[in-house]
Amino acid sequence: MKDSVGSAQSCPVLKLLSNKVGNILCFWNAPNKYRRLDAKLEAKMMELKRSSSVQTNFRSINSIILKFPQFKEGLKEIKGVFEQFDEDSNGTIDREELKKCVKKLQFHVKEEEIDDLFHSCDVDEKEGIQFNEFIVLLCLIYLLTDSSSSRNTSKIGSPELEATFNTIVEAFLFLDKNGDGKLHKKEVVKALNDDCPSEKSPSHVTRIRFKEMDWDRSGKVSFRQFLFAFLDWVGVNTDDENHATER
Repeated sequence: MKDSVGSAQSCPVLKLLSNKVGNILCFWNAPNKYRRLDAKLEAKMMELKRSSSVQTNFRSINSIILKFPQFKEGLKEIKGVFEQFDEDSNGTIDREELKKCVKKLQFHVKEEEIDDLFHSCDVDEKEGIQFNEFIVLLCLIYLLTDSSSSRNTSKIGSPELEATFNTIVEAFLFLDKNGDGKLHKKEVVKALNDDCPSEKSPSHVTRIRFKEMDWDRSGKVSFRQFLFAFLDWVGVNTDDENHATER
């Protein structure tokens, strides 16, 4: 896999984002709206980076790519949870359905935090959380909830789902070379190129990959932004179009 996260020809699983996903990016024009949640995520990522109990096993971008099928399979477990709380079966979870979901799963989240999560995950601002957005939301709740992660994840799905979320976090920590809780272009380039020269990506591919994450063009990528881009790279929506409305 010479181009690593390269062209669709060398790595089909990492094809360029579709026009539909491209349309989402235009909604990310108000970075202040997400500052509070992103600050919490940044602090959490810094904490995990410093923690001796959390070690990333990734040594190159290809080692992440090879796990894409496992990521996709693990995240499918969320489908049943989504369908359970999509009470009107319209392919989205609204604010009230989300509150019921959080309460049922026994997450200790304040209403203000639920609102933050809802706004940050409802990227097309249609007042409804679609399936891929719901995956992001559950992952963020999993990270930010103080109570026992094993108890919470068993209620979401299974230990396999917990392992999937943890491995996605490891992928972020692999890219976050300086451990400041966010991704910068220079360190992403380093991760894609310098860490494994034999798998070096063409410069234009590296730029594209960073743009796919840097939705607000701030030059910095939060875990939230990374997670949305990562799900598109893995191809979570490919088999779940019935859970999403056209954007």
